[in-house]
Amino acid sequence: MPSIVDLIAVSRAYGPRLALDDVHLALEPGELAFLVGPSGAGKTTLLKLINREIRPTNGEVWVDGIAAHSLKPSRVPDLRRRVGVVFQDYKLLPRLTARENVALALQVGDLRVSDQEASERAIDALDAVGLGDRGASFPHQLSGGQQQRVAVARAVVAQPPLLIADEPTGNLDLENSWELMDLFADVGAFGTAVLIATHNVEIVTRLQRRVLTLVAGRLVRDQPAGKTGRLAWLATS
Repeated sequence: MPSIVDLIAVSRAYGPRLALDDVHLALEPGELAFLVGPSGAGKTTLLKLINREIRPTNGEVWVDGIAAHSLKPSRVPDLRRRVGVVFQDYKLLPRLTARENVALALQVGDLRVSDQEASERAIDALDAVGLGDRGASFPHQLSGGQQQRVAVARAVVAQPPLLIADEPTGNLDLENSWELMDLFADVGAFGTAVLIATHNVEIVTRLQRRVLTLVAGRLVRDQPAGKTGRLAWLATS
């Protein structure tokens, strides 16, 4: 089965500084992996390359068969329909309800989706993350954990083959963080590849999933699921 993400000899420079240096990695359908490393290691840069927010200086970035590294600007929306994104600060629109936030994401990605279909699918997505009864609530009426669940619903409503998350537990307490990880595991169980950039040591060490460690822009360790060790994580922090 083809990889959902494939980075081949990828480097990215910002002026004289290399943010990523000769990175090779592949992510398979249904795989949940953590992207870890100290601040400034290149985690956010790698996620931006996958979502085609930036281009690599060298190398190839393939996402669901699309060559993101050479993609014309007019085709970027095609790629982004294949990538759901979850942010640390939720990025919900405050004047829209939870249902409207999720429905809007679906319609922005596909203009052919009617208002009724978008609303129905948004309700289904909210139900899947345990917020089926909060569709009419505005973001300020929801807790941080609930807002992040809405963000997950928004990211997966179009059923993308890939979900990326940048420090998604950064603003959550431990209980909500674990609930969010359960959601990500459920997403992966349906065949979506999930890549999570995080500093959360406890979650990474306890879940025993694949761990990709970046240090100074280089992928220095690729630990398979079940092999994650706390000392290995701490050694690069």
